[in-house]
Amino acid sequence: MDRYRVKPSQKIRLADFDPEDKSGFDGSKEDGATKLQALIQELDQLQSVLYAERKHKVLIVLQAMDTAGKDGIIRRVFEGVNPEGVRVASFKVPTPPEADHDYLWRIHAQVPAKGEMVIFNRSHYEQVLVVRVHSLEPTEAWRAHYQQICDFERMMVEEGATILKFFLNITKDEQKKRLLERIDMPEKRWKFSSADLSERKLWDQYMQAYQELLNETSTAIAPWYIVPANHNWYRDLVVASVLVKCLQGLDMHYPEPAQDVEQFRAGLLAEK
Repeated sequence: MDRYRVKPSQKIRLADFDPEDKSGFDGSKEDGATKLQALIQELDQLQSVLYAERKHKVLIVLQAMDTAGKDGIIRRVFEGVNPEGVRVASFKVPTPPEADHDYLWRIHAQVPAKGEMVIFNRSHYEQVLVVRVHSLEPTEAWRAHYQQICDFERMMVEEGATILKFFLNITKDEQKKRLLERIDMPEKRWKFSSADLSERKLWDQYMQAYQELLNETSTAIAPWYIVPANHNWYRDLVVASVLVKCLQGLDMHYPEPAQDVEQFRAGLLAEK
């Protein structure tokens, strides 16, 4: 899955990344579902060690246009993990107290603790997306956020965090199809908002903003992955594969008990 990683020195063109791509897996949709279940089981085991060891912190950032599947990834990829050690943080329009602070204030309050995995459903990157596209700040102000964000993420990594960032890449036609599904299917209508259509009109501006943030903020210690997201099963497979491989690389181990537990075996076995 390294093909989807934006290298620090690389200047990508988002148009070169095909949202229909499935080339990272040599198999059918059914094979992909089987592979995903195996990855989910592996993720469950790795997250259990992460929680028990309480040494590492893991932050997963999900950014995308509406309907690209942020909620779907949270529901499917993380369906088997222990909720005691996994948390989702969503970032909407800032509340008045949040707006009175710097934009990273509310973000910092949600970063993972030792042994915890946190998923950002949208994130601090809204500050160089919505803010930019809607001209909520002068250009020199939002451009300064790139370096501020990189510095913030570097600080987290130096404090023991592992950061993985996923941009879910869909086509405008696929978004149209999914928006129509939200209208046509009663069980999905609650998800529909007329604001989605207003943002859709700004599609080209958002793509330009995403391209620049990917180029400016994908670093060796906090990389971006451009995930083909037109096919839900493949999108989930890419995210799960990257996450499992990353956690395996942390070389985690269950901690040793505070005392020799073998001495208690005989007593327990002797109980009647």
